[in-house]
Amino acid sequence: MSKKITATITAVGGYVPEDKLTNFDLEKMVDTNDEWIRTRTGISERRILKGEGKATSDMVVPAVQELCRKRGISPEEIDCLIVGTVTPDMVFPSTANIACDKLGAKNAWGFDVAAACSGFLFSLTQGAALIESGRYKKVVVCGADKMSAIIDYSDRATCIIFGDGAGAVLLEPAEEEGYGVLDSILKTDGSGAPFLHMKAGGSLRPASMATVMAKEHYAYQEGQAVFKFAVKGMADVSAELLERNNLTGEDIAWLVPHQANLRIIDATANRMGLPKEKVMINIDRYGNTTAGTIPLCLWEWEKQLKKGDNVVLAAFGGGFTWGATWLKWGYNGA
Repeated sequence: MSKKITATITAVGGYVPEDKLTNFDLEKMVDTNDEWIRTRTGISERRILKGEGKATSDMVVPAVQELCRKRGISPEEIDCLIVGTVTPDMVFPSTANIACDKLGAKNAWGFDVAAACSGFLFSLTQGAALIESGRYKKVVVCGADKMSAIIDYSDRATCIIFGDGAGAVLLEPAEEEGYGVLDSILKTDGSGAPFLHMKAGGSLRPASMATVMAKEHYAYQEGQAVFKFAVKGMADVSAELLERNNLTGEDIAWLVPHQANLRIIDATANRMGLPKEKVMINIDRYGNTTAGTIPLCLWEWEKQLKKGDNVVLAAFGGGFTWGATWLKWGYNGA
């Protein structure tokens, strides 16, 4: 009987732009203030990718280059690159395709996954399945978004929340049984589309002078409705994941939550019975980087992760998408 193949993370990379947009900067742009933003979201600043011709792929590339350096591999050894994003460089070709070219990943194929803030989780499950199939040995999964490209900086409801950034992980077959991506619960509910979406730019409402003038190419959000769904969705699915794997909060070393709102993160941790010391939080410095939040947390906490740690990743995204993944960490932090 052959051993079951599981996909484990063997390297992590990340990238955030140098330019910062602080709450005090936003005070000059919209009717808000630092205290109002911090008390409602937990955000103090976010990073913004500036420069002519700079796109999401330009954050994917340095994140992947870093994990290649850490793992001691060439981009030519990558079999597949999956990019979770809602801000692709262009409608087509995919950002993964463009990034492979920039990286020199000549032997890789790739594709994008559009699942909003759950993009990294959905992509991770896809990448793990490719490894588990036995046909692929090195799959890179990236979550990256240049949210500044689709944010209206005169709209207080969205401009205070989002930032730019990218994180990536390398998946390989686990050398030991019981390590790697062990279970996931992923969900979608399209009835949530009216509450968080982009109105134009797709086949329903193609770009036109009218859609541009009406500011329909920016992210639109009804904050209260999204908050209520997100609190319940992330907390419920995380608790369900623990229950079906006979785990409790005491068994979990780290919760890696999507960084949308500090109150949503706290509600999820409380539902799982986790103290704040077990929760990765960087929303204060980066804001909501959409698909980038979870891998950026892994990137920043990598040195604190120990072999055998039970780690739960949880996310909630627009339209709606949500889910949770349980993995057992396979190496001592880099």
